[in-house]
Formats: sequence, structure tokens, C-alpha cells
Amino acid sequence: MSAKVVEILSSEEIRRTLTRLASQIVERTRDLSQLVLLGIYTRGALLAELLARQIETLEGVAVSVGALDITFYRDDLDKIGLRTPTKSEIPFDLTGKTVVLVDDVIFKGRTIRAALNAVNDYGRPEVIRLAVLVDRGHRELPIHPDFIGKKLPTAKEEIVKVYLQNCDGRDAVELISH
Repeated sequence: MSAKVVEILSSEEIRRTLTRLASQIVERTRDLSQLVLLGIYTRGALLAELLARQIETLEGVAVSVGALDITFYRDDLDKIGLRTPTKSEIPFDLTGKTVVLVDDVIFKGRTIRAALNAVNDYGRPEVIRLAVLVDRGHRELPIHPDFIGKKLPTAKEEIVKVYLQNCDGRDAVELISH
């Protein structure tokens, strides 16, 4: 049986969604000089860079961006298989900052739980918020994003795949059913 692929967001729709998310982050942040975007590897890190560029375009303020590897903080490595860790790139203290964790898709919430644990190794932020491109539901933990690009109700067995130009050669979000 072949997979059925449906495009959920086109390149243009992703661009507009990131503009909206950037605007929402700006609206909810009192002091942009204290804002830090932390992307979760791999696509979350790329999205954090894109959001930072958009915030700079909108507000004329350069936002600090870091990339977070959560491999060693996961509690489900036995289920997701071996992963090659990447070095987190957070060249600044997070203490007192407004941190926005950025990820491509939120599903069960386990990735975000691991990210919250990892953030503690880099300081104690004043507040941590969560921005995701796609929220597909099915949470196993009481974690809810503050900023959501697209709510996409899915069946548990379906797959949401995010493609970004810098690592995939194109921008798109697809829903894959078997």
C-alpha cells in the first residue's frame, strides 16, 4: 500500500506563518533585548534563525539565537533509535532572559520536556515559551505551545514532515498517511 502525501503548507504559506509567529513573539515580549530564540535541532534551529531574521525585519532589533541538542535528555531513546548528538550552540547565559524554544512539530511533548531539562544547564531564564510550526495533538505530557503556526489534527499513525530550504532544498509541510 502506497503512502498518501498531502501538502499542508506551501513555501509561501510557511513564509506567512513565520511572519505571524514573529509578530506574536514580539507582542508577548516586554523587552526584545532580553529575547533569546533557542531552536531544537535540526529544523527547530533553522526555524529559530528564520524567526530571528523576521523579528529584525519587523522591529530593527537583532535577537540572540541558539541551537539546542536534546539527545541526552530524552527518555525515549529506546523507541526512537540511536541518534548522533550535535553540539548545542548557546554562547550566552540564559539567566534572566525570555527564552522561546522553537521546534518544527509538537506531537507527544517528550522533545519539549527534554528541551526544558537541557535549558537548565545554560542558566535560569525569567520565562520560557514555546513556538512550533505545527501542533498535531496527541500530547502525553501537559505541555502546550504559546505560539502555533498551524494546528493540524492527525491520526497517531500519520506522519507530519517539515521540509526547510537550508537542509531539504525546499520549504513545505506534508501529511503522510499509510
